[in-house]
This record gives sequence, C-alpha cells and structure tokens, in this order.
Amino acid sequence: MTTAEVGKTVAEPVKQSEQLDYHALNAMLNLYDDAGQIQFDKDREAANQYFLQHVNQNTVFFHDLEEKMDYLVNNDYYDPAVLEKYDFPFVKALFKRAYAKKFRFQSFLGAYKYYTSYTLKTFDGRRYLERFEDRVCMVSLGLADGDKQLAENLVDEIMDGRFQPATPTFLNVGKAQRGEPVSCFLLRIEDNMESIGRSINSALQLSKRGGGVALLLSNLRESGAPIKHIENQSSGVIPVMKLLEDAFSYANQLGARQGAGAVYLHAHHPDILRFLDTKRENADEKIRIKTLSLGVVIPDITFELAKRNDDMYLFSPYDVERIYGKPFADVSITEHYEEMVEDPRIRKRKINARAFFQTLAEIQFESGYPYIMFEDTVNKSNPIAGRITHSNLCSEILQVSTPSLFNEDLTYQKVGDDISCNLGSMNIAKAMDSDDFSKTIETAIRGLTAVADQTSIDSVPSVRQGNDHSHAIGLGQMNLHGYLGREHIHYGSEEALDFTNAYFAAVMYEAIKASNVIAQERGTTFHDFENSQYATGEFFDRYNPDDFAPTTERVKELFAESSIAVPTQEDWAALKASVMEHGLYNRNLQAIPPTGSISYINNSTSSIHPVASKIEIRKEGKIGRVYYPAPYMSNENLDYYEDAYEIGYEKIIDTYAVATKYVDQGLSLTLFFKDTATTRDINRAQIYSWRKGIKTIYYIRLRQTALMGTEVEGCVSCML
Repeated sequence: MTTAEVGKTVAEPVKQSEQLDYHALNAMLNLYDDAGQIQFDKDREAANQYFLQHVNQNTVFFHDLEEKMDYLVNNDYYDPAVLEKYDFPFVKALFKRAYAKKFRFQSFLGAYKYYTSYTLKTFDGRRYLERFEDRVCMVSLGLADGDKQLAENLVDEIMDGRFQPATPTFLNVGKAQRGEPVSCFLLRIEDNMESIGRSINSALQLSKRGGGVALLLSNLRESGAPIKHIENQSSGVIPVMKLLEDAFSYANQLGARQGAGAVYLHAHHPDILRFLDTKRENADEKIRIKTLSLGVVIPDITFELAKRNDDMYLFSPYDVERIYGKPFADVSITEHYEEMVEDPRIRKRKINARAFFQTLAEIQFESGYPYIMFEDTVNKSNPIAGRITHSNLCSEILQVSTPSLFNEDLTYQKVGDDISCNLGSMNIAKAMDSDDFSKTIETAIRGLTAVADQTSIDSVPSVRQGNDHSHAIGLGQMNLHGYLGREHIHYGSEEALDFTNAYFAAVMYEAIKASNVIAQERGTTFHDFENSQYATGEFFDRYNPDDFAPTTERVKELFAESSIAVPTQEDWAALKASVMEHGLYNRNLQAIPPTGSISYINNSTSSIHPVASKIEIRKEGKIGRVYYPAPYMSNENLDYYEDAYEIGYEKIIDTYAVATKYVDQGLSLTLFFKDTATTRDINRAQIYSWRKGIKTIYYIRLRQTALMGTEVEGCVSCML
C-alpha cells in the first residue's frame, strides 16, 4: 500500500521529551512511521492521554459509592425510583462487578464520544459525574427493574462489549433529567385536517422527548383534489411537509438531540414528482425541504412497468379511499393496479416509469435521498396480520400500524396503533467470543423488552397503545466487517456470506426462543398473536433448518470454536411447537440500524456494511478532526479492510440479502459509489436490490475525496 493510496504522509521523528496532547497523538494515525506503518499505538496512547489530560481533571471526586449516590440522588441527577428497587449492598456489589472488568476504551474517538455524548455531567456541563462503568450500572439497574439477576447479566454483556443499548437508552436510563429511552417513532397521517393537526402536535411531543419521527403522507389527497366536492382545493403534501419541518426545527430533547423527521410517500401518489423536487439543489425556496428526510414507497408493479418501458399511473388517494373503503396506503397497488387503471371513478394521470426511476436516481445523486421501501417485498415477508406502510428515519423499522379516527376537537374517536422503536445492537465479534451465546441473546432481548415495558408516551395515545399491543423491539448487529477482518475473511466473499447466513440464522432462533420464554413466564403474548403466521406455524415453514448450518470449511471452524449451536431440524420443530402453544411476547424482534456513536464506544464497525474508510475522519465539535481506525485492523491485516466504495454495491447488497432472510424487520442499507458513478449506476443498484429481496435502501453515498477517510454521519434519529 502506497502513501498515495491512503492519503498519508511520513511522520517526522518526535523527541521523547516532547509531550504530545491527545489530539496530536490521535492525528498521528494519519501519518506513517519511518517503517511505513500506520501508528495504531498512537491512537491508544491518545485515549490514555485523554483521561490523564482531560477526563481525570474534570471529574467530580467522591470518597466512596455511598457518598456519590447520595449526592447524585439528593441533587436531582439520578432517579431515586431506580435505586429504591435494590438494597445498597447489591448496588455496591454491582458497581464492583463492573469495575472489576478493567474496561478500557480501544480508541480515542470511543472515549471522546462517551464523555461528550453519554456520561452524566454537572448541570453547567463542565464536569463529569460518571465513568463508563457507572453509566452501565445505572442503565442495567433501570432496565432490570428490581431483577438482580438481569441487572448482573446486563452489566456483564454491556461491559464485555457483547451488547450495547441504543443511544436514547444508554443516554437516558437512570437519570432524573432525561428524555425517553426510545430511539424513534412512526406515525400515520390520514386524509383529514384533524389527523394532520394531531400528527403535527404528536411530532412536537415526540421530538422533545426522544428520537426522530417518521410520518406517512401517502393517504393525503393530492394537489388540486376536491375538498367537500369543490374541485382544485387541496394543496397536496408539500405544505404539510413544510409545517413538519418547522415543527422539528423547534422541538428537541432538552437541547441534547436535534429534532429530526422523515416523511414517506407512495410512488403512485400524484404528488410524487413534486415531492422529489423538494430535495433538488436548485429547488424554489417555496417548496425546498432542507432538513426533513424523504422516503419513497415503491411496489413491485412500478419495476414491472419500467421493465416494459410502460407509463405508470398515479392514483388519487381521495378516490381510492372512496372506492376501496380504506386509506390509499392500505391498498396493494400491485394487486389492484389494472382494475384501478380501468376504473373511471378514480382520477389518475400517468408518467413514464423509467423517467420516474431516472428522477429518483438524480435526486439520490444530488442529496442521498430519498430512502426507498420496497412495499411488496416488505409485506410478503411480514408474519404479522396487517399492512406495513412506511419506515423510519433510518429505514430499518418495519411494523404494522393502524389508523386513528379523530373528533373535530382533535380528541380520539378511535385510537389506532402507531409505532415506537426500542433498539440495541450486538457486537458480532464479541458475540462469537461469548461463552454462552444463548444467554447473551436472551439478556439482550430482556433488556430491550424492558425498554418497551417501561415506556409510556401518554402525550401520544396511538404510540402508547401501539407499544402496549406489540412490545416490539429491534435487536441489531454491528461489527460484521471488523469480525471478518479479524478472521482474515474478505467482505462479500463466499466465506463471508456463509458466515452471515449461519450467524443470522442462529440469532433468529435464539431471539424467538427468548421471546417465547418471556411469553410463558408472563402468560401473555403480543396483541393479535393468534392471527399471526407464528401462531399458524407458517413462519417456521418458510425455513429449512438444513440451510442454517455453515458450508465452507473456514466458517465451520469458526462456529466449532464458538458457543453457538446452529439449530437443527429437531430444534426448529420444537421451537415451532412451543411458539404455537405459548406464543411470543414481542411482535417484532430484530432490526439492523445504522449504528454510529455506539459503534465507536463499543469499538465496532458500523452495522453490517463495510467500513467507509480504513481510517475514518470525523469532525467533532470544537476539537475538529478526529481519526478513527477500523476495529481489529492492524498493519498485518489491512488487505481485509477494503472500503465500501472499492467493494462495490453488489457485494454489500449480497450480504444484506443473506441477512434479510432472518430479520423480521428491516436492515438499514447504505450504498456506496465511487465519484465516477452515474445515475445509471444508481438505477442498476436499485434494481439489483429489489431483485435480491432487499426491503429498504437508506442513504446513497458518493465518494467525494481521494483521501483515506471521510466523515460519514449516522442516523440523526437513532444516533445509534
């Protein structure tokens, strides 16, 4: 590897007497030593110096844990209700258990992220009141809710790096002044002013309490549609988008997290081209949407029409709801397309299908938006009764929602089910190293279930009811590339795909088993379980357990060395019988988010996509540039850390397609393109994704520089 290939220079010799600060040491990651090696040791030294030069000097000192707890509770830093469920000797033993792990941040950025974004600070923000171990213990105590064994298990899993709660949970649980531990929310908007008004209010309420909010616009009548039978009265979806954008810019979580929102629109909605135009670089300010994220819902029929080079018809949601008796988003356009085209009662207009996809690619080329949800792929794989209509800000949440009905004073005539996302992620490398993989997964499932159980968003009754009905969670995964690199396996290779298949099959099995155990313990299931494909056994019949086991010799060796028992035909049949008899507590169990901040503190590569660069460069507040080396990368295994732009979208999609088979919700898939890419390349990637059974596409990233690393931002909503 040459200097030109990675954009580095050779370091000047540093005198031993010179004392570099942590920022300068971290920057030496971008400089070769005199032997032409990346100076990984300098980053570890930077992390140590960060504690010596900054953290230790700015941490409030306490003589013992009792003094610390008394101070934090009495001064309204810690929630006393969390600690009251335990005797103090147990709390003391739990903290001792955490500190005995001798935890050390593996990178400077990991330490920096924790102390700037997570740890408890004095109210003036100047001094630290927690170490990493303290935050882990308070989160574990809060989630365990008095269950000492679960508290100990959570401390073990988090401290050992096998499981990491999502940012809202890790940031908030145990604190007296906090937001909700929930990552994000999804709301439906129906085609009436009451629903629009209530949804904007709900967006404000949710934004100030926690994560981002995604809203469905597909049911709103198009621009020019009639209102009370008077033609050309509706303004369409764009004014609603403007109202929502202003709402999100106003509301944030105690100033800790900026409000963030997304809106989804169906591809066959008459406003779809105007919707996309809001993200054009040269869009008129009257329609331009700057901060709101956009998503498009695309059914199979749209691809079929483009394949034939036919026109695609756009249908009036107002007319469709009148004819079919249910909102536009709840009607399968693919199933009813031809009859809707022929129905004279439905107003429609047409555009060229290929031109639509060309426009889609152009907007993605310019802005990275919109996200894409492949509607029919999502709903064909959905084991729950009902229809999935849209996703969230990070495109990994795929759950059934139902509409609410409102009175004129905006009170609920009927409360529907909206969605909240309760997330956390496994470190694949550490999970493979686990002494008890089954226990690791069960502990994670119980921790996430606690988030669902302890969350009650009373200000938005539809979200509260949806959460109470579903107990839905999203167990994620991260560090796939880090693990493959550590084990000298190329991302996207036959061995890598074989590993992905076996690992995700094992996770699915253990997650379902854990939820089944919880259902038996509590004597209850998620609402409407009896109408799901879990209850009928159809879900289990989709799989042949013979396909779960690894097939390549290298991956067989890795699983033989692990504590993972790949489920057999007998295991699968027994689980099927138990679920059909006792049910599941959680309606949804898995979702793969675009882990960002938690990846850094956990020393993981983000989610299951490849690294964006061997040495990532981030801009972090006042400190400026920070360098982050890919986890487990060394000068010896650099060849296994080919970046996402070089690997190409096909291998990334292939990897996600394998994992998708075993994930009941979505996977936040970012596609990376070189700076030579064209809109045709993006179109090809869209088609390839659809054909491979991908459920959603998150961002489109174009390489902007030839330097070794560039900043890649994570999901604003989940901040995972």
